[in-house]
Amino acid sequence: MSDKITEQKILSSLSDVNLPLENGDFSGKNIVEAKAVSGIAIKDGNVIFTIEISPSISAHADALRTTAEQAVHAIDGVLSVTAIVTAHREAGTQPSPHAHAGHSHGHSHGHSHDHAGAQTGVEQMASPATHIVAVASGKGGVGKSTTAINLALGFAALGKKTGILDADIYGPSLPRLLGINQRPETKDKKLVPIDAWGLKAMSIGFLVEEDSPTIWRGPMVMSALQQMLTDVAWGELDILVIDMPPGTGDAQLTLSQRAALAGAVIVSTPQDLALIDARKGLNMFRRVDVPVLGIIENMSYFLCPDCGGRADIFGTGGAEAEAARMGVPFLGHVPLEMEIRKTSDEGTPVVASAPDGPHALIYKQIAASVTSQLDTQSDGMPAIIME
Repeated sequence: MSDKITEQKILSSLSDVNLPLENGDFSGKNIVEAKAVSGIAIKDGNVIFTIEISPSISAHADALRTTAEQAVHAIDGVLSVTAIVTAHREAGTQPSPHAHAGHSHGHSHGHSHDHAGAQTGVEQMASPATHIVAVASGKGGVGKSTTAINLALGFAALGKKTGILDADIYGPSLPRLLGINQRPETKDKKLVPIDAWGLKAMSIGFLVEEDSPTIWRGPMVMSALQQMLTDVAWGELDILVIDMPPGTGDAQLTLSQRAALAGAVIVSTPQDLALIDARKGLNMFRRVDVPVLGIIENMSYFLCPDCGGRADIFGTGGAEAEAARMGVPFLGHVPLEMEIRKTSDEGTPVVASAPDGPHALIYKQIAASVTSQLDTQSDGMPAIIME
């Protein structure tokens, strides 16, 4: 039996890997001494980590990645290695003429990316689907991820080839929502998405332990997201649902600018505090010319399972009124319902486990409304207009 794989063993192996100089000579500081290594995660013999380098040496990122992966792969018990190399431009500097955004793969599944372009928001990633739909919220705790998975299942129920990407690197929910905890396989140097309930799914949660914190800086997060968008064998998808991180920070903004979104769905609860944050999220999408497909009012009301009485715990109608005020479609009310919560926690989303039930019908109706808008986009003017 092999000894336990530890972070210290990984760092020890990586201390033999030197940074390249601009002329390609690998005689710089070792990457551990240079504090270029971070975000180490270990799961069942599979290792993932990031290396942050200067854009001035990004032309040699592929060779660095391969060397680093080989060093870690030599550790007893390591089954696979994923290295993410990001070339981050500091604020106020210009990108190196050698900097490029690209991918290269060696014996392990690894990637190198330059994210200087992510600061400008003009370079879009290749689209893995006919339509990419972001499901977003201005804050956490409003049921965004539960909405995203059931909406994706709603698209699938309409006959659409559907994928779902969990873009919340710091708090991935998809493995729990799908009841799956396995590492994706690699085929032809691409990650193979997990098949679940008729969906193709990808999440950083499939690559790291559930209780392992992901301590990555912004450029590293974008490298991981770009990997999961462009280096996954999605196949031919009609719709890819992106479960966005909550809030309106750098990762959300950059992903909105670069992922060629067909539109965004905003999830909110009825109360004023949630609506304030939902408004911020809506305005963020408008600022980057992403169509807002509508607002969903989640936890809209509660029906007592014993007496059938209705209680508006968080108020009601606030999101519908906000949609009217902002001039965007209102997509529907989703109740605060035990079955929706229970099936989500058990990894059997309600649209999949009770497809003919009343709650599944709500999500399917919302999916149909969104699909109608996407079809209209395809038949009419371009969805995104750059001024």
